[in-house]
Amino acid sequence: MQLYHLNCVEIDSPMGSKAIGHCLLIKKNNNLILIDTGIGLLDIQNPEKRIGKELIDIVGYSFNENQTALRQIENLGFDPQNVTDCVISHLDNDHIGGLADFPNATVHVGIEEFNNFNSGNPRYLKIPLAHNPIIKTYKKSDFDWFGFEARKVNVSIEAEIYLVPLFGHTLGHCGVALKADKKWLFYVADAYYLKSELTDFNHPVNELARVRADDNDLRIATLDKLRRFVNNHPEVDIWSYHDEEEFGIYQKK
Repeated sequence: MQLYHLNCVEIDSPMGSKAIGHCLLIKKNNNLILIDTGIGLLDIQNPEKRIGKELIDIVGYSFNENQTALRQIENLGFDPQNVTDCVISHLDNDHIGGLADFPNATVHVGIEEFNNFNSGNPRYLKIPLAHNPIIKTYKKSDFDWFGFEARKVNVSIEAEIYLVPLFGHTLGHCGVALKADKKWLFYVADAYYLKSELTDFNHPVNELARVRADDNDLRIATLDKLRRFVNNHPEVDIWSYHDEEEFGIYQKK
């Protein structure tokens, strides 16, 4: 199994901050699996149609075709048609805009998140799933992973990949746990925006996180649980989606 850390989003926020979209590409034999997809090629070619000018301006998206997962996979010398599965933390546009670039890939997502997407919640754009991909949903499990509930994801390769509920940012937001070369990795998506939130309880980004949360009390409870996890399990590599400094560390590994 080979792992590739990809930055598939570039955000220059009007608030003066920068953010990225830290996706993971897994390669085993000829099969490719993406953990979140970032902004897609179609988004970049038709941004106002697929995302909307208002959201583009509010978020501060910067568009670069070579930053899409599709182009990065090609530049690695792989065939994008070999992307068989996309394991999705949650269905916000910046995490799934690239799904349409892999129309034959099965989409794996928690059942609570899929229900939230279909509930009319205005945070979601419908167009990223308009190509009608095969979607597999995962319900609550009895499996315990380091004190977290974990749901085994059935992908096209033999692998230990789990959706781990980290609710709050959205009502079905999940992290993804992966075992590679006998080592556990833990992608926590938007459970925190910056790793410094784990130690700085008054970080300014907390206000943005509060505003963006479907359930802020649940988000804070999840963050507290992650703080304990990081203290108790330093052997597990952990990262989030938007932290540029964190991405630089993992890109060098």
